[in-house]
Amino acid sequence: MDPTSTTTPMHNDIETESGSVWNWWPSWRPTSMSLLKTTESKILACIQNDVWSRFVTLPNQDRIWTLTLTNKAVRKPAEQAHKTPLVMVHGFGGGVGLWIRNLDALSRSRPVYAFDLLGFGRSSRPPFPSDAAKAEEQFVNSIEQWRQSVGLENMILLGHSLGGYLATSYAIQYPSRVSHLILVDPWGFPERPQVQNQSGQDQGQGQEVVKRQGPPRWVKAIAAVVSLFNPLAVIRAAGPWGPGLVNRFRPDFKRKFEDLFDDDTMTQYIYHCNAQSPSGEVGFRAMSESLGWAKRPMLQRVHLLPPSMPLTMLYGAQSWVDSSSGEKVVQIRDETQTRVMLINEASHHVYADQPHAFNRVVESICDSVD
Repeated sequence: MDPTSTTTPMHNDIETESGSVWNWWPSWRPTSMSLLKTTESKILACIQNDVWSRFVTLPNQDRIWTLTLTNKAVRKPAEQAHKTPLVMVHGFGGGVGLWIRNLDALSRSRPVYAFDLLGFGRSSRPPFPSDAAKAEEQFVNSIEQWRQSVGLENMILLGHSLGGYLATSYAIQYPSRVSHLILVDPWGFPERPQVQNQSGQDQGQGQEVVKRQGPPRWVKAIAAVVSLFNPLAVIRAAGPWGPGLVNRFRPDFKRKFEDLFDDDTMTQYIYHCNAQSPSGEVGFRAMSESLGWAKRPMLQRVHLLPPSMPLTMLYGAQSWVDSSSGEKVVQIRDETQTRVMLINEASHHVYADQPHAFNRVVESICDSVD
């Protein structure tokens, strides 16, 4: 049962950006934190193991929405308590509900923690700086403060997409806390390809290259306008048509979970996660360049991970994320502690596309820790 329904006033569930010019939108958009809570509760009702859901309050009073799962079938709970917990960090625009195919299986042998990143899902949505390094630091600091508040000494840290980028940054700064780093289709690793200059010569090389026709002016103009907004602004701008937009443009989310829900539960969850104040989006936009690339690519920093830290990178074989970054990480670290694995018939959301294969691989990694 959600303890917040009895221990915190209802108005705490409805968090908006104070002073924002968009504060009138919630009356037009069919969303609220309460609706997100209701939709998420329907998803979490599928969990068979014991689950404790609550807000973890950080020193600055930001709150991180957190699930803790333990196996209620274990005869000796103390045995599971001694296992290194698995901590799962979702990707951009997601939340804890997206792990619904994985939480029960992965909590069979050890405690599992899943939380909504600061600025996403049901967690607090504070302002983020526009500087890439400072925005990243705010995310990473919130993860460390969350760890301290929960009382974890060590963890197996798993991050998907944006969560993989932030998990790597966290492991670089707090290596003693990470027993094994698992990156699932991580965002932000490769450097953005260099663009050839207008003269048709490679920068600094003086060699002729084929001239590429640039996009028309009208395309550049639209791109310039779109770049002024947060990535998911269209969902909020669509008002009452927002949920329909999510259904139309992300029908795959409905398909991935159709054996659990025969309605729009999962697309409604995605909608309510992203129709709130776009705090985490602001942080992501500060760190990103044209969405697909990080301003501070992780390949430039991955050598800062301790050589002894085990690292496993899981990619969907049909994902838009290029798994060659994983091979480059192996070369950079030059260590047997780095593994790259492809999961067949999986796209970017590996954990939902092939949950059984994903769970099996992650369980095996966890068992290798203890």
